[in-house]
Amino acid sequence: MKIALTLLITAFAFSISAQVTQWRGPNRDGHYPETGLLKEWPEDGPELVMQVEKIGKGYSSAIPEGDMIYITGMIDTLDYLTAINPDGSFKWQVPYGRSWNKSFPDTRSTPVVEDSRIYVQSGTGQVSCINKENGETIWEVNVDEYFHGEYHIWGNSETVLIYDDKVIVSPGGKETSVVALNKMTGEKVWQTKSLGGPRAYASATIYEWNGFRYILAVIGTDLMAIVPETGEIAWSYRYWNSDKWDQNGLIWTNTPVFKDNTIFLTMGYDYPAVMLEMDSTGTSVSEKFVDHTFDNHHHGVILHDGYLYGSNWFDNKRGRWICMNWDTGEIKYVADWDTKGAIVMADGLLYCYNERGNVGLVKPDPDGFEVISQFKITEGAGPHWAHPFIANGKLYMRHGDVLMVYNIKA
Repeated sequence: MKIALTLLITAFAFSISAQVTQWRGPNRDGHYPETGLLKEWPEDGPELVMQVEKIGKGYSSAIPEGDMIYITGMIDTLDYLTAINPDGSFKWQVPYGRSWNKSFPDTRSTPVVEDSRIYVQSGTGQVSCINKENGETIWEVNVDEYFHGEYHIWGNSETVLIYDDKVIVSPGGKETSVVALNKMTGEKVWQTKSLGGPRAYASATIYEWNGFRYILAVIGTDLMAIVPETGEIAWSYRYWNSDKWDQNGLIWTNTPVFKDNTIFLTMGYDYPAVMLEMDSTGTSVSEKFVDHTFDNHHHGVILHDGYLYGSNWFDNKRGRWICMNWDTGEIKYVADWDTKGAIVMADGLLYCYNERGNVGLVKPDPDGFEVISQFKITEGAGPHWAHPFIANGKLYMRHGDVLMVYNIKA
């Protein structure tokens, strides 16, 4: 009985420690579990309940956890992590590494919160574990220096993945493609073999189907399914095609989206999107279909009731809103709403944030793109690229060095 009780307590403690608050929701798929939200907004938008400035420049998302908010941003040449109190004041603000210092240096990596720890990664690859209470660094490892990573045009935009007792990071390069660090100490647990490509900009995710449990990670050339215990690459798919892309790595920012044994890959720039199908042995994938319309830039997509929603790329300033049948690849509509943008979902509705600053509440309907309500973000500066976050009955919107929090509870 004592042994059984000890095992039960241990299992309970592990399940508590496994609660992670992270970019694009619990499963990194853009779905938020909030319910009881407004089904339409007032004419000038939902109530603004908090506005916080001087968080640093960036495109990363806010991460609300408990009654606190954690957010990253670039101040001068460093990436900073800020802890925001319920009244909007700063509890602390600390640097955690050098920002990317070339094209589009503003902070891209979103914090990941687990228990008393926050994990962040700078634009130049420094991974830090930070104490949630006081902002002190518990450990730090510059993975790009240590593993001789290789950059593409915009450095590092990856948000780390917590997988059980590991932190997963994808430096790319000739030495390795993906590494696992011990989440408590920063020590290396394993490194994969190198598939040869540079860093991409997409973040890894956890893929489960039919008894298989893999890490889906991305470098600038390949998608790979990694066995989490060993770092073995169970299978990989070369998305980069030198005949279609004249750089050594893709401008690939979207975390793969999956359902059962099918996995969807998409990036902008008129580059083909691909639906992959994993075989029953979990050791290979093949192309189910290739699509030339749903080339999502860097805004994420949403799978809902058998249909995929998001925007596509016409050029760096223009795009349309798309719906695609997940199983067949049939495009259900291509619609105009200013331009392309980020998309998430909660309580049965889509939340779209386009690059002209408009935020829309949209009905997920394969028959057409119906904007129920909308309002405009007027504070902040720079591109409207940060993905929205939904929690605690609130919508968290970030534009440049300004965070806005809206009450969307019904």
